[in-house]
Amino acid sequence: MDLTQNKEKIKEFQERAKELVAQMTLEEKVSQMVHGAAAVDRLGIKAYNWWNEALHGVARAGTATVFPQAIGLAATFDEDLAEEVADAVSTEGRAKFNMQQKFGDTDIYKGLTFWSPNVNIFRDPRWGRIAEGCGEDVYLTSVMAKAMVDGFQGDDLTSPSSIAACAKHFAGYGASEAGRDYNSTYITERQLRNVYLPPFEEACKAGCLTYMSSFNDNDGVPSSGNKHLLTDILRGDWGFDGFVVSDWASVNEMVSHGFCSDPKDAAMKGLTAGLDMEMVSGTYIRYLKELVEEGKVSIDDIDRSVANI
Repeated sequence: MDLTQNKEKIKEFQERAKELVAQMTLEEKVSQMVHGAAAVDRLGIKAYNWWNEALHGVARAGTATVFPQAIGLAATFDEDLAEEVADAVSTEGRAKFNMQQKFGDTDIYKGLTFWSPNVNIFRDPRWGRIAEGCGEDVYLTSVMAKAMVDGFQGDDLTSPSSIAACAKHFAGYGASEAGRDYNSTYITERQLRNVYLPPFEEACKAGCLTYMSSFNDNDGVPSSGNKHLLTDILRGDWGFDGFVVSDWASVNEMVSHGFCSDPKDAAMKGLTAGLDMEMVSGTYIRYLKELVEEGKVSIDDIDRSVANI
């Protein structure tokens, strides 16, 4: 798929985003760094809820076509079919968005940013989310990751059927000890690069607009505060220029992991690691302004994240 048109559009969007960010107050900037973003009326920015789901069809927003779960779709070994399914999902998602906009509905599950696909590698049957992924094979999952992103986004982000994809959960989530949601992983750099990261890299090459960090820590460093993952690899090695969102309350979960001393510390470590947006727990809303005023967080980091969003 030729992504030249998308790349050119993204450059335009990025310049416009920087212009808008330069006009925002600190409070307005922080208000954009959560999944339920507030309106900034004076700049013509509507309220927007970034959270929508489309793992195997548009979810939680009324009647929609239900396609096979990812593990079933992957079992076809047919990437063209996977792309066709994702394209159909994106058309339904866009149609629903148009209808909801007509009635001024900007609630959760009503946007164009869909937190799918799940491209985790899993090799432990105890992991409770195996139906969401494509299995244990790195090559198959990588091929399917590209197909789903291509189908969701297409080669023209401004087309009437394009939605924004989100590769999740970054990274190593399917390797969590004993298959538990918030547990640890012990993945060497070699294993990370050879097994768990390739599907995410293929999604990036396909132009995936967003990523979601995972719940797990790797050897004590949670993904939501892992600068090596979110900045060095994702942005540095792969050149990703979209935004990264946390999983459900995973910023605050960094305290439970023992990585952060309290929620305020978690907000600081999440942002400085490269986590642009927080889902659910409100740690960013409560503490980022205070952290900037105390000099513990740079306003440049805030501006970077808001521009990404």
